[in-house]
Amino acid sequence: MTDYIIPPHSRASAAVISSDQRFPVRRIFCVGRNYGAHAREMGFSDKEPPFFFTKPADALVESGSTIPYPPLTEDLHHEIELVLAVGKSGANIAAEDAIAHIWGAGVGIDFTRRDLQIAHREKGRPWDWGKAFDNSAPLSPIIPRENLPQA
Repeated sequence: MTDYIIPPHSRASAAVISSDQRFPVRRIFCVGRNYGAHAREMGFSDKEPPFFFTKPADALVESGSTIPYPPLTEDLHHEIELVLAVGKSGANIAAEDAIAHIWGAGVGIDFTRRDLQIAHREKGRPWDWGKAFDNSAPLSPIIPRENLPQA
């Protein structure tokens, strides 16, 4: 057993609908500028390719929790997001094989301290401070892929 100087936080996890089991969360990957109207609203072209950013796993918040207003901001924004729970590792995955890596899906909220994000962006600095803060990633229970409605 590892002897830590201070006790580590417990592993982040998400509820699984209709189950006592939990889905372990290692990383939260987010896609930016993948919605044309929002890209234009933020002053960018919708012709630019989307990009990725991350939030810490412990930013995850259980459905039904009370979330305090985050510090240091006067301009809190929110966006509803489709969340995909990746349950199989891989690299250089062909598009037609990607679905095999999805364990399930849920609904999330991406909270953004927009004033902090823009201030950092304008200085050419990473804007993690506006995106990756405590309680910035509320998430519904995950629905296993086999239980999702088929298109």
